[in-house]
Parts: sequence; C-alpha cells; structure tokens
Amino acid sequence: MNEYSKNSMHMTVLMTPDMANFTGTVHGGDILKQIDQVAYACAARYCGKYVVTLSVDRVLFKHPIQVGELVTFYANVNYTGKTSMEVGIKVIAENITNGTVRHTNSCYVTMIALDKNGKPTQIPKLMCISEIEIRRFAEGKFRKAKRLIED
Repeated sequence: MNEYSKNSMHMTVLMTPDMANFTGTVHGGDILKQIDQVAYACAARYCGKYVVTLSVDRVLFKHPIQVGELVTFYANVNYTGKTSMEVGIKVIAENITNGTVRHTNSCYVTMIALDKNGKPTQIPKLMCISEIEIRRFAEGKFRKAKRLIED
C-alpha cells in the first residue's frame, strides 16, 4: 500500500483500558468504530465528498486485541462505481513490549458519496495502474455483483 496515494491511508491507535470488554481484551465494537472511521477518511479523501457507510462485509475477529497494543488500520479504495466505493480494511495488532505483530481482522466497507442535499453523487473513476490495483478492482467488482444478487 502506497502511503502517499490518494486512495489509501493508514491509522494507528493505541488500545487503552476504556476500550476493554469484560474479559480484558479490546471490545469488538471499538474495533468496528475505528474501521468505520478509517473507511470514512479514506473514501472521503479519495472522492473529495462527504461519504456514509452503506455496508460492512463479514468481519471475522481472528485474534483478540489486548489493551496496550498498537493497532494499525490499513485502508485502500479497491473499487469505484458511479456513487459508491469499496474500501478494503486490514487490521494489524502489535504488542509493543515484545514486538509481535499479527493480522487480526480484514473486511470491506462500502461507502456512498453524498451531495449537499444528502443525495448520492458521482465520484471519480478509480485509475488502476499496478497489477495489485487491477486485481483489487476486479475482485471488488465481483463482490459488488455478488452483494447485488444477494440483496
């Protein structure tokens, strides 16, 4: 992921005690909130418009996240339609005392761009140059078609 690209970004957050659930690990709701925030920032920066969340595809919590860990949320606009875009999110947790790093979550967030009247508005077409960008676009297009069939 190119950190200087307009269609990608990352955000790192220290997990604090106020984020803990009853077992002492970070509450899944806090992770979902951060996912939504980074998806918003990535999508809004890409299209230069206000965006809202339409959907979040399956979020699997592979590993618990501990209080005191640094969690980095990597976001990338994978696919664009006329008014919507898919933002892929990868979540990485780092134990800062022992240096271990693990991939804890991945998901896809669909964001819709809105105009000043709150109506969906057109966004720029995603320009894919690298092989990975072309692959992500094709996979995002496939996921969108699959979601439309399921709905």
